[in-house]
Order: sequence, then structure tokens, then C-alpha cells
Amino acid sequence: MSPTPTGLLHEATSRLERLASDAEAGALDAAIALMVAALDDGGVLQSFGTGHSEAFAMEIAGRAGGLIPTNKFALRDIVLHGDRGIDVLSPALEREPWVVDELMATVEVGPRDVFLIASNSGVNGSIVGTALWAKEHGHPVIAITSLEHTARVDPKHPSGKRLSDVADVVIDNLAPYGDTTLEFDDGIGAGAVSSMTAAFIAQLLTLGVARAIVERGETPPMYISANIPGGDDHNSVLEDRYRGRIRRGA
Repeated sequence: MSPTPTGLLHEATSRLERLASDAEAGALDAAIALMVAALDDGGVLQSFGTGHSEAFAMEIAGRAGGLIPTNKFALRDIVLHGDRGIDVLSPALEREPWVVDELMATVEVGPRDVFLIASNSGVNGSIVGTALWAKEHGHPVIAITSLEHTARVDPKHPSGKRLSDVADVVIDNLAPYGDTTLEFDDGIGAGAVSSMTAAFIAQLLTLGVARAIVERGETPPMYISANIPGGDDHNSVLEDRYRGRIRRGA
């Protein structure tokens, strides 16, 4: 039988339900504690992902219902904010360890910042290299990766390490090896889920941080939609506290 929308719905929702259940049981508490501590100390949550894992970084940083002390950086920043020409940008760039120093030179990183790094495979040179850079500079690293996939592929970083080897906290996005959850009769896979589960994890982490702050009687620094009255004014006042440290692009 050919894969169906209902089949994909089941594959996605079963994973989301498991993530929610695990979060209720405390599976994300260590990550949330690192994030809250960073914000308490005046830090920023630095989010990074390449390819479709950038969906996670986009959910963490700069969106309505999200935390304001957040920054997203991406490989294209070596062109937008660095000295490289556009010709350097290609899908293969995420595999290159050399890009890390140039990339991090474009990011304003504070001493109390925490890094949240998403990669389904968790083995590419830029991903592992960025995690190593963060650790070498004294920053905690939270990894979002597929434990099933990363265990079955070889690391591409010279260190021989995977993202999951470097991180202080590892969160499994529950995507299967190869990411696809459905298969046609000829073996062609479909129904990739890592972007969906990673985005949900980002929202669970955001919710967890906000709850922790609210439960101690404080107001979390949250965005409201810029498309409702007063949204821009509310957001800009809070963004001013982190001016020069959080980057918002078009």
C-alpha cells in the first residue's frame, strides 16, 4: 500500500506525543535549567542549525511567543556579515570544519551564553566544530539530534566526534535513520519528521523556560506578535536590553 497522509500524521503525532510525555516527566529539565541560568546571568540563547535543522534555530530565536534574549546564526553569515563571497555558499559547506572560526567571528557571544545546536545527523564538520568552539570558550551546549541516525554514520569532523559526544545535554529528536518514516514499494522513503520534531522541541524548551520564570513570580521576556496592536512597542523595549547581541534579519 502506498504511504498516506494519515500514515504520516501517525508517524509525526506519535513522536510529538512521546516528546511531550517525556518533557512532562522531566526529560528536558536539564536543558531548561541551563537556559534559565543563562538568562538569569544576562546571557543569550545562541541557536544554530544547518540545512533543515535551521528550522529548530528559527523556532528558538525571534518569533512571536518566543524568548527575546535569543540569537540565531547561520552559515550564510560568513557572506552577510563576514568577508566571503556568495560563491562559497553550497550545501556542502555544512560539512566543512574550517568555516567555524569565520562563522563565529560574525557572532557577538557573551560570557554567559548557552548554545543550542540542532543537527539530525550530528556529524557534519560545521556542526561539531561549532559545538567544540562553544565548549572551548566555556559555554554549555544543548544538542538536538537523532540518536538513531547519528549512531549509524561516521563523523566528518577531524576530531572524530559527533555532536552528541560534545554536548552537555543531548535531546533526541526521535527521527529514524535517514529521517523518512514511510516507504514506497520500490524502497523510496518519504515523510521526513526531523524538522517537525525539532521545532516542537524548541517550543517545549521555550515553554519550560517561561514556566520556570513565571513559577517564581517573574515575567518572562517574551515576544508578542508584531502584527497585533502594541506588538512592536512591547518587543522593541525588551530588545533594547540586548542591543548588539541579538540579530534579527529579514
